[in-house]
Amino acid sequence: MHDYQPVILEEILQKEWQEDSSMQAMESIDREKFYCLSMMPYPSGSLHMGHVRNYTIGDVIARYQRMLGKNVLQPISWDAFGLPAENAALQNAIPPQQWIKKNIQQMRLQLKRLGFSYDWSREFSTSDPNHYRWEQYLFLKMYKKGLAYQKNSVVNWDPVDQTVLANEQVIDGRGWRSGALVERREIPQWFLKITAYTDELLTGLDHLPSWPAQVIAMQKNWIGRSRGVEIQFAIADYPKMTLPIFTTRVDTLMGVTFLCIAAEHPLAKQAAQQQTEVAQFIEELSHIRTAEADTATLDKRGLPINFYALHPINGQRLPIWVTNYVLMDYATGAVMAVPAHDDRDFEFAQQHQLPIQQVIQINDQPWDKKKAITELGTLINSHLFDGLDSKEAQKTITQHLIQYEQATYKTYDNLHDWSIARQRYWGTPIPIIHCPSCGIVPVPEEDLPVVLPNNLVPKKGQASPLKECAAFYEVACPLCQEPARRETDTFDTFFESSWYYTRLACPDQDQAILDDRAKYWVPVDQYIGGIEHATMHLLYARFIHKVLRDENFMNSDEPFIHLLTQGMVLKDGSKMSKSKGNVVSPKALIDQYGADTVRLFIIFAAPPEHSLEWSEHGVEGAHRFLKRLWSLVHNWQVQLQKLVAKDNEDAEEAMHQGNQAIRHQIHSILKQANNDMARLKLNTVVSAAMKLFNQLHKLPIDSYHTHSFKEGAEILLCILAPITPHITHHLWFLLGHSEPIAHTPWPKIDVGVLELEIVTWVVQVNGKRRAEMTLLNDAEKEEIICAAKELKQLKRYLPKGDTPKCIIVPKKLINFVL
Repeated sequence: MHDYQPVILEEILQKEWQEDSSMQAMESIDREKFYCLSMMPYPSGSLHMGHVRNYTIGDVIARYQRMLGKNVLQPISWDAFGLPAENAALQNAIPPQQWIKKNIQQMRLQLKRLGFSYDWSREFSTSDPNHYRWEQYLFLKMYKKGLAYQKNSVVNWDPVDQTVLANEQVIDGRGWRSGALVERREIPQWFLKITAYTDELLTGLDHLPSWPAQVIAMQKNWIGRSRGVEIQFAIADYPKMTLPIFTTRVDTLMGVTFLCIAAEHPLAKQAAQQQTEVAQFIEELSHIRTAEADTATLDKRGLPINFYALHPINGQRLPIWVTNYVLMDYATGAVMAVPAHDDRDFEFAQQHQLPIQQVIQINDQPWDKKKAITELGTLINSHLFDGLDSKEAQKTITQHLIQYEQATYKTYDNLHDWSIARQRYWGTPIPIIHCPSCGIVPVPEEDLPVVLPNNLVPKKGQASPLKECAAFYEVACPLCQEPARRETDTFDTFFESSWYYTRLACPDQDQAILDDRAKYWVPVDQYIGGIEHATMHLLYARFIHKVLRDENFMNSDEPFIHLLTQGMVLKDGSKMSKSKGNVVSPKALIDQYGADTVRLFIIFAAPPEHSLEWSEHGVEGAHRFLKRLWSLVHNWQVQLQKLVAKDNEDAEEAMHQGNQAIRHQIHSILKQANNDMARLKLNTVVSAAMKLFNQLHKLPIDSYHTHSFKEGAEILLCILAPITPHITHHLWFLLGHSEPIAHTPWPKIDVGVLELEIVTWVVQVNGKRRAEMTLLNDAEKEEIICAAKELKQLKRYLPKGDTPKCIIVPKKLINFVL
């Protein structure tokens, strides 16, 4: 093909690559391994530009690491369970498995059209019983160790999706998928004991230097470790009752004017038996989920109950209020309210005309009472403790309370055990049997997998068809053989994604959950995905990895060494979505411009971690560049066959000077590209390639520049090979190579050339600037003149034959005078 026809070229090469097993990874102790993985896609049926960006970044990294000589694994799998498939099956009146299978086939073809270098031999779907068998096995291991358990729990209930949500899946009080206001319900629920690993999850964050700082901060905040004091407030008129509260600001104790408790607190329930209005208020709050992050902006509501607390130091009677801004699942579910020094308490006290007592003063400044004083300062109105600074007061007051057995030091974490049961059909069955006689009975390992029926069709208003499928839930108890009932809840899909990366190392292993291949490949060297998974998938994966390690299936502490959180793809300033009508189809772009153009634009348009603004002009520009690259290499190959070598000694020396200067530029650009690749500044790698292209484009097509052009073109193609694999594959062979560029070592920098001193010359004709050239610092006059005459930009201005008069300003300028 003389003209660049990407669609034809890419179709031919992709057929060749499908027959080539070179991307299949094998374990080798002789080579450094590199495991590159992008977060597995949900098989929705069609790729969107967010997918394309995520997987292009991963493929660029994987191809680059192969060229560095590493043993690279880049697999692909499908996150096939979950509500979207169930909802789609409901809309189309088909089983979810049928919908998923068709979508995977479509998306597999789309991924292959983009030229991604996956090891397709490892591909699996999480809905495959051969895969989730080992997830059930892992759950049973955790159950036997006490890391999985069932209890009645107040849970987050999504009334639209008809299922439980983990705390992490509640965003601004709404379900993370449906957007529905979440309710609070008490039901039997399965949990994984992630809190058993709280310390390690927290301290381990300090040993992840190649994770984004934002993700580290988000996980630390989510785990939310607080060190403070737990104080026992006596209940007035009830000598045997106390109300424990937790505080990190014991220095404000003398400013307490009331106490607040959560709606689920036992004292609130006791008050509800006596006060109808309190019972109604608690019932109302039970349908509203309040996340900790929401309490600062929440409209504060509450009611006083018929109980009073006694201040532990001065004995003052303090009213107790049940409120909507205190959460039962943090600390003791009760707080001491210090309205002068806490923003939420201040707002609540103003709304309900409750007393406000200042006990902290900042630099002797009077308080304007417009907002709470939340800073540390000096104690006032605090009796024995007046004049102490806050830090000193915290120690002194705590010791005073401990002396009278009214307080203890305490540490609380915001992290709670992971609620993993979902009251839905399309998920991995929980391998548990409920027997009237024997209670909870684990399914014997030899009976795994518990296979999910894949022919059920969800119906509107039906929580889960499993609950009505007697063939599934009717079972004999493994212990007593009496009739029993199989668990009909299924696993949260985040359980699947918390360990799939380990199974990709040995997906064909049918005798164990993992084997030594997993220890060879894991941890993942480079993981790519969205930052929205910081406190869900990434946290859960760290937890399960440590469980697998403790079971001796892993020999590392963390699952992912390097983490890249790519930005979103925007159009007109908004995230692409069907509802906004701003979706761009990758298929249409590939059909028009080819996959290499789409890949090049995606990489060049923005740094990987930043949001990318879609631009039709940018896509067209990327396509034009590839057409020019194609023409440049083809034109050189055609013309070189016609060239006749020259034997002029001055010209030869001038060309040596020029070639060394050109090589200096080539290797300077290569050095920049190397640095940017290592730092994953992929957009500036493309900039380096374009800069090198411009240098090569300036070269006259003659025998003197053959070596420089070939070296520069080879380096240019190598720089672009991870980004645009199809066109570089073809042009590499055109340059005379017999092995594919994907198997070619990454070019090395010629350090000696970079040490040469180079001078950039301005070249003029009759005083007008016509070109620039670079030569070695010690170039002689004749070498300078000959090099200038060979510039193709000057061919149209200089007469053939004798050299015109020229004026040379040393190391700056040469001017031909006609």
